[in-house]
Amino acid sequence: MAKITFDGIEVEVPDGTTILNAARQIGGKVVPPAMCYYTPLQGSGGKCRACLVKVTAGSAKDPRPMPKLVASCVTPVQDGMVVENTLSEQVLEARKGVVEMLLINHPLDCPVCDQAGECDLQNFSYEHGTSGTRYEEERRTFDKIDIGPLIQLHMTRCILCYRCVYTANQLTDKRVHGVLGRGDAAEIGTYIENSLENEFIGNVIDVCPVGALTDKTFRFKNRVWFTKPLDAHRNCEDPKCCGKVVLWTRGEEVLRVTARKNEYGEVEQFICNTCRFDKKEMSDWTVEGPRHIARASVIAANHYELPVINPHVVSDLPEHVVDTPAGPASIPTSNPGQ
Repeated sequence: MAKITFDGIEVEVPDGTTILNAARQIGGKVVPPAMCYYTPLQGSGGKCRACLVKVTAGSAKDPRPMPKLVASCVTPVQDGMVVENTLSEQVLEARKGVVEMLLINHPLDCPVCDQAGECDLQNFSYEHGTSGTRYEEERRTFDKIDIGPLIQLHMTRCILCYRCVYTANQLTDKRVHGVLGRGDAAEIGTYIENSLENEFIGNVIDVCPVGALTDKTFRFKNRVWFTKPLDAHRNCEDPKCCGKVVLWTRGEEVLRVTARKNEYGEVEQFICNTCRFDKKEMSDWTVEGPRHIARASVIAANHYELPVINPHVVSDLPEHVVDTPAGPASIPTSNPGQ
């Protein structure tokens, strides 16, 4: 075990833990942002530099500071290490530069992008970026590539985080897409026209932090903050699929199906294409209840969660509560933000 001090807070973690995951054990606003790192994907991290932190003491044995900012997602902790994130002006200034770099070629098409409202880059730029840009050159553009009937590729939005490549490598039998070219010509593509049709390839949509890979079956159908997310599950025929999903609904209509994500936007368990694209009826699913949405998210607008009441004590509740339209197992809340 190693003890480190992160933004003045001491935490003990197993040896080999990265600085980022050590910060996540603390939680809250001290956790560095991450645009390329993805816990379930081996080899991810170290590309976007969004999670840079300052190590003011390397370890108890060698307390000298590290000369440069380090990527917290790929740097292991050392016993006695002291790390600064939100307490370091140097880190905050560097992070503004990272945001500016990521937005150099990213188009400002949030009003028409299906990822708007749940985009990691939107959140990252809002929390750590600046209102202006110094870039005056022409933005790079790419020809549209058809990669199949289920997934839409917008290469102009891509930030080359490599998440979709690692997902295809580790979840599918044969990867047919990757990063082609080098430097400012690098792009996600299939080299020879290929369709992304593997049974688990739909997960590249969930891992993409921007709107570069979107669901064609949901394309332009609705804004995410106008939908109601519900936790649901089914007994999937594929033994590799967990069958646990989030249904994004409008009334009784299922607009799209996604895997469940944790508080850091990472998929907890991947799902198959059958669950994602083919099961779009309420009758296909066992609905567990409303999906918990963080109050800071725009999706929380007009989203209600009804607290579950123990049915054995319903008889003790006032009559006007027992007779609520929501049924005897729940009562309405006056707080719509959760």
